[in-house]
Amino acid sequence: MTEMMATRDAYGQALVELGRQMDKIVVLDADLSKSTKTALFAEKFPLRFFNIGISEADMMGTAAGLAASGYIPFTSTFGVFATGRVYDQIRNTIAYTKLNVKIVASHTGITVGEDGASHQALEDIALMRVLPNMMVVVPADGRQTYQAVKAVARYEGPIYLRLGRPKVPQVIPAGLFFELGKAQLLKEGKDLAYLAAGITVKPSLEAARILESQGIDAAVVNVHTIKPLDEELLLQVAKKTGALVTVEEHSVIGGLGGAVTELISEHHPVPIIRIGINDTFGESGTPEALLKKYGLTSENLVNAGQAVVQKKRQLSC
Repeated sequence: MTEMMATRDAYGQALVELGRQMDKIVVLDADLSKSTKTALFAEKFPLRFFNIGISEADMMGTAAGLAASGYIPFTSTFGVFATGRVYDQIRNTIAYTKLNVKIVASHTGITVGEDGASHQALEDIALMRVLPNMMVVVPADGRQTYQAVKAVARYEGPIYLRLGRPKVPQVIPAGLFFELGKAQLLKEGKDLAYLAAGITVKPSLEAARILESQGIDAAVVNVHTIKPLDEELLLQVAKKTGALVTVEEHSVIGGLGGAVTELISEHHPVPIIRIGINDTFGESGTPEALLKKYGLTSENLVNAGQAVVQKKRQLSC
């Protein structure tokens, strides 16, 4: 049976271990510590945990002050609050000053589920990606989240780390080296490449296996760092396959798909199909039902893979 773990659970566990190793780490939360799993850190290190309350803008300002004083603050709340509600504070007090603040958002994407559109952050990557000095990281599973949190703590500068609500299967092989800014080629292929982030890595791997039975050889790349992109690897894959499908649990505008198309169109144009949320808000439903409705399934990715290969063939005629 595939091991299941929520990325937010891995975050909480990693924070506790980091707390033992690095006494400059402090954690701030906006009255959601049980949901974001920062409560685990609060239990072990109560003097280094600050519940700012339902005052997210104040939380970001306080984190900036702590960072300016030499601490390493991790701030957590739900994705819609961690980016949209506090955008001015992040822009002017964290990104502009390049302070060492770690913004870790849970409950992102449509898999927030029944809480509905008001709580489903589908534009958060775009908001953070456009800010100078901000790194954007979207780990694929619990194991990779644990690695990412460790790397984030040791990186000097502001980072947005995007996590989810539900338990998800482990898809990244144990022992695979994780490095910020370096995408992971999980499967070689010559006909097309799936470029995926977060929970969409799993259906991308499944789609590649289905296409293999149809005689189509698809590569799969885990683009866990959306900013900065691993331009070297992505261009290498684009040149080898000549066709790309980007896959993300986010709006197709401004997220992974936007970042990839900007890069590819400028340096090595090839056919690209973007799979994600098509310029709409989410709605209430189970995560499984919503993933199906919005096309984030292996079946839909198979269709996209077939379509992009056909586009490539038409262009070569």
